[in-house]
Formats: sequence, structure tokens, C-alpha cells
Amino acid sequence: MYLAFTTNSFPWLTIFVVLPISAGSLIFFFPHRGNNKIKWYTLVICIFDLLLMTYVFFSYFQLDDPLIQLTEDSKWIQFFNFDWRLGIDGFSLSPILLTGFITTLATLAAWPITRDSRLFHFLMLAMYSGQIGLFSSQDLLLFFIMWELELIPVYLLLSMWGGKKRLYSATKFILYTAGGSVFLLMGALGIALYGSNEPRFNFETSANQSYPVGLEIFFYIGFLIAFAVKLPIIPLHIWLPDTHGEAHYSTCMLLAGILLKMGAYGLVRINMELFPHAHSIFSPWLIIVGVMQIIYAASTSPGQQNLKKRIAYSSVSHMGFIIIGIGSISDMGLNGTILQIISHGFIGAALFFLAGTGYDRIRRMYLDEMGGTATLMPKIFTTFSILSLASLALPGMSGFFAELAVFFGIITGQKYLLISKIVITFGMAVGMILTPIYLLSMLRQMFYGYKLFNVPNSSFFDYGPRELFVSISILLPVIAIGIYPDFLFSLSVDRVEALLSNYFYR
Repeated sequence: MYLAFTTNSFPWLTIFVVLPISAGSLIFFFPHRGNNKIKWYTLVICIFDLLLMTYVFFSYFQLDDPLIQLTEDSKWIQFFNFDWRLGIDGFSLSPILLTGFITTLATLAAWPITRDSRLFHFLMLAMYSGQIGLFSSQDLLLFFIMWELELIPVYLLLSMWGGKKRLYSATKFILYTAGGSVFLLMGALGIALYGSNEPRFNFETSANQSYPVGLEIFFYIGFLIAFAVKLPIIPLHIWLPDTHGEAHYSTCMLLAGILLKMGAYGLVRINMELFPHAHSIFSPWLIIVGVMQIIYAASTSPGQQNLKKRIAYSSVSHMGFIIIGIGSISDMGLNGTILQIISHGFIGAALFFLAGTGYDRIRRMYLDEMGGTATLMPKIFTTFSILSLASLALPGMSGFFAELAVFFGIITGQKYLLISKIVITFGMAVGMILTPIYLLSMLRQMFYGYKLFNVPNSSFFDYGPRELFVSISILLPVIAIGIYPDFLFSLSVDRVEALLSNYFYR
């Protein structure tokens, strides 16, 4: 049985979705040379939307009630029986707030960009709207529209403000993600038209619909391919390192912090909720792929001399824990997945930001050309080291409890035999052993060894106030979640229990 809806009179969710892109369209009325005005305007929009979302969500959302508290449902296109249907629950609340937070900091990170500033900041606000719209969608067709809304902004951000191979990486990105979107659209249409002459895209209706096992598996595979590209899941991950390697680091923050999480969210929201029988069949294979992904990416990362590509492969490795948590079909594992989504959103965005700030100073991106910069950039060195330790799941950091919860989800889950649990946990442990190797070697190559620059230490080479603010703003929640993860767990625990109850007793 699907969770019930409540109705609210004021369209808060619509405002949150529409405000960024609508306000962003006004940027084109700014003068060509008004770069500072455009930057401040974009920053104010991001902050205002984030603060308003935070206030409204925590005013409406009851932590002891798993039901969706803030929903909107209005007719949009009568011919297709298509509604504008939005809703917030324990799964979507944290990713939406993460979207607002990371987008605001990415806007600050993009401060040095002056070329075509109006278009750049409009594209960032358009992504903001699409991401919030996707995480709050309660309609399959609306979900697809918001999913597609990301493609053009990311493609333009890559192709216009990227590195030397930006067109190649942008083309690779659009081919992979657009190809995956075809499966998403076909799956949405198949569900909407099954057993009815009128399309039904409502999540509530779809969740209460029963399908023949063969058809359910067919739908499941289609959605899995779409989400596997975005997450990404091997072998559909090869667009990610090239994209991160060429994108501006503010774009990398949006990709690592938010875009990858859309695939994980889709697996939970659609594959797990709508196709429980198929998910029971595929969950062991998801776990096998997740373990392979952790080990493969952790083994491949040390061979990457491009700093951002090395961080990108670390993201691929950490996504393996999300896949395993989804496949565990346990409350501990699924709560760990949600915590890992948020934790990696912070840590991944922070690492790419730090890589970009380092490049702004030394103009080098390849690790074999770096070295000896710790004394020249002590603040960057300190924050980079702390966040690298957070990425390898150091106790006291957010990644520790996320990965620990996934471990416990496998061990305490009832679906798998003891020997299977031992093999799975051993594989995960191997991946966790490999993680310090590529992260600590990255720090050694960047900051230790011979001195690359024969210049005295000065504030020019270290953080400015803006960059220090961005780094501290990301570091604080990573530490706070590591010290008190129960806050994030409390947002999702009831929703997870409701999903698993629906899952097993449907």
C-alpha cells in the first residue's frame, strides 16, 4: 500500500521548483558587463530558495510521521491525463536540501568565471530547478521531464567552460545520458499505459498496480539501465572520468554533489518501490556489481595522473556502497544508502572544489607535475587532507557511519546466507583497504616531496576569504554528520520502514 497524501493550500513546492529558472531568465536583461551584479543576483536567488525550503520543510515535516506532509497536485495537460504532482517525504527531503546547499556553494566557487557570465549563471539556476523538481516529483512523466532538464545545461557547461577536450567529454556525456533517458521514457510510458486506455503517471497509482513477473522484470531492467548511466554503475561509468576531467570545478561540484545522486534516488523511488518482485530477483546481482565496482574503481584510481579523474574514480568506488545498500533490502542498509548519498554529496563536491582552487594557483592538474605545495598553501593542504580522510571513511566523519550502516545492512539482513554475507563483506573490506592507497598517494604527490615553486609563502597562494568560506561550509556538515548521524537517520527511518513493510507484505 502506497503512502497517503495530504494537501496543502499554498504551492510551496512549485515555488521552490520554478523560482530558480524563472529568476534566472531575468539575468539576460542584465548588461553584458555586469558580471558582479549577475553573480550576486544568482547567489541571492540560491540562498533565498535554500533558506525558504529549510524553513518550510521543517515547519511541515513531522519526524515521527512517515506520511508525505507537503504535497501538491493540480491538472496540467488534460489530454495526456498529466498532472503537476509534487511531494516531499523522508527520501527526498535530504537530497533537496543538499541540492540547495551545494548549488549555492558552486555559485561561489564559480566567482572567477567572467566569460558569458549571464548564460553560465542561468544554466546553474536551470539545473537547480531541474534537480529540485526531480527529487520532489510524484509523477512519472514529470520525473522524466525534470530528468531531461539536466542534460542541456550540463552539456553547455561542459562544452563552453571546460578544458581542451571539453567537446569530446560533452558529447560523450550527452550520448550516454540521453541514451539512458530513452529507457526511462519507455518504462514510464509502459507503466502508464499498462491495463488502461488512459495514461496514468501517478506514483501512487503505479505503486498499487500489480504486474506479471515477466513484465515487471522488463520494466525493472529498463529503469535500471537509465539509472545505471547516471549513478553510474559499471560498465556504464566511462563518461564520468572524462566529464570530470574537463569540466570547470564548479560544474564538477554539481555533478559529484547532486547529479550522480539522481540515479541512486531513481533506483530507490522507482525500482524498489514499484517493482518489489523484480528487485528481489536482481538484488543479489546488484550487490555483486557493487562489490566489483568498489574494488575496480579503487584499483583503477591510483593509475590516474589527472587529479580530477582520480577523484572521479573515487566517486565511482563510493557509489558501489550505495548499490550494495539498495540491494541489501534491509532497513539498516537502505538508511546507510541515504546517508551515503548525502555524505558523498558533501565530500565529492568539496574535493573537486579543492582540486580547482589548487589549479587556479599552480596551473597544473597532473599529479606527476605537482609536489611540495604544502608549505605554500597550508590552508588548502589542511582542508584537502581532512576531506580526503573523510572520503576514506575516517571515524568522526560522515562517510564512516554511511559505510558502516551498509556493512550492518548486509550482515543483519535476512535475505542472504551466512557464506554470502562473508564473501560480500570481504569484498567490501578489500575495497576499503584500497581506498587509503589512492587517496594518501594523491596527497603525497600533491603536497609533499620537492618544492615545485621557489617562492615565499604568501596569502596569494593560499585561500582567499571566499574560498575559505566554501571549504568550511562543506567541512562543517561532514564533521557534524560524523559526530551525530542520527539526525539524518531520523529523517528517513520511518519512510524506509514503510517501504520495506510494503515491499515484503505487498
